[in-house]
Amino acid sequence: MNDEPVIEITNLVKEYKMFNRKKDRLLEAIIPKYQRHQTFKAMDNLNLKIKKGEVLGILGKNGAGKSTLLKMITGVVFPTSGEIKINGKISSLLELGTAFNPELTGIENIYQHGEVMGLSHEQIEEKKDEIISFADIGDHIYQPVKTYSSGMFARLAFACAINVDPDILIVDEVLSVGDMAFQLKCFKKFEQFKESGKTILFVTHSIADVMRNCTRAIILDEGKKIFDGSVKDGVDKYKKLIVGLEIDNEIKVEDVEQNDSSESMLTEAVKDEEIWKDNFELNPEELIYGTKAVDIIDYGIFNKDGKYETLIKNSEEVTVKMKVKFNKKIVNPIFALTIKDIKGVEFCGTNTIIDRLETGTYEKGDIAVVSFKQIIPIMPGKYTLSFGCVKYNNNGELEVFQRRYDTIFIEIMSYRECIALCDLNSKIMFEKLKGAKNVDKNKEK
Repeated sequence: MNDEPVIEITNLVKEYKMFNRKKDRLLEAIIPKYQRHQTFKAMDNLNLKIKKGEVLGILGKNGAGKSTLLKMITGVVFPTSGEIKINGKISSLLELGTAFNPELTGIENIYQHGEVMGLSHEQIEEKKDEIISFADIGDHIYQPVKTYSSGMFARLAFACAINVDPDILIVDEVLSVGDMAFQLKCFKKFEQFKESGKTILFVTHSIADVMRNCTRAIILDEGKKIFDGSVKDGVDKYKKLIVGLEIDNEIKVEDVEQNDSSESMLTEAVKDEEIWKDNFELNPEELIYGTKAVDIIDYGIFNKDGKYETLIKNSEEVTVKMKVKFNKKIVNPIFALTIKDIKGVEFCGTNTIIDRLETGTYEKGDIAVVSFKQIIPIMPGKYTLSFGCVKYNNNGELEVFQRRYDTIFIEIMSYRECIALCDLNSKIMFEKLKGAKNVDKNKEK
């Protein structure tokens, strides 16, 4: 990656006129002084520089302006004001097949798409066989596109968009077209783009895909850029946004430690009991947020003998515990545990709603001691534990009482090697069949 920007956006604004009645639109077009519209700002003074080789994850709720931004970058939509500078050839997986003519065959559309992308006839010829092979729709390639199923159409459109060797690739929720075999090809091609140092703009609602693929993240909200930074921080802040919390309203772990009322709550709760968390390596960069309806005041990990466990064997059962103090009455809260790697990727997790557990009613001042007993069969390495207490309200919206992200550092070890991400802990059996007579007795007859 170098510092040269391949996309530079300055003071970008996109406004749409909104009319209450159809005739108001007509009257305003005929009589300019007849102003009856309201203005909707889909993009509000955006400034952004994207460097060569970056994989930028664009996060935001529905209607945040993600697709509007991509459409302006690709030239599908023109900005109301501001400037977009592009240094390189763009291929978009934004609206697959928009350049296709349904009356033309698949082969003819390959040539048409290539011309739209600015390729010469010779360049299209060089890419044609690769596109046909990638799409893998057989003899349908010689039939009019209007006869295609939606799956075949998406496969050909994806193959055309991905195989033109662009400098900048724009991806918007389309990496999962077709069957599983085709999806595998799509992701392998995507990985090739990353490895070759292409610039990629990646829009998805899958947080795991952003964590896995991106080198930087931005968050859009109501057309404004409200975050620009590391992927891990971006994902953590986006999780707050989607549950209706302000991303800047965070509680720093040092603030919690300096808060006398918080410490007094813990002291009063445990009284003469030992404080669990004092026996573990805690994360000074822990992220804490929520409505403060509860406080997760203590947590720890214990082995089968009830002793503190800091080095966890991935084949032995442990118990993760947390204490939750309630600051108001809550019925059936959801208690949650998540394990993440050092990059912030969520490896695994569970909660009480998954197991369909009724957790009961808690009054103000009550404390719940929640235990998660399990084997953690993941590959050896360093991880963090995160805790949460939430609930779905009457409108079906998730209400976060408190989340403590990346709270405790833990280390997983194993007595044997582990392939990839988890230990299957298989019991492998085999037998040897001696001689052909046991295998094929019919031939003797």
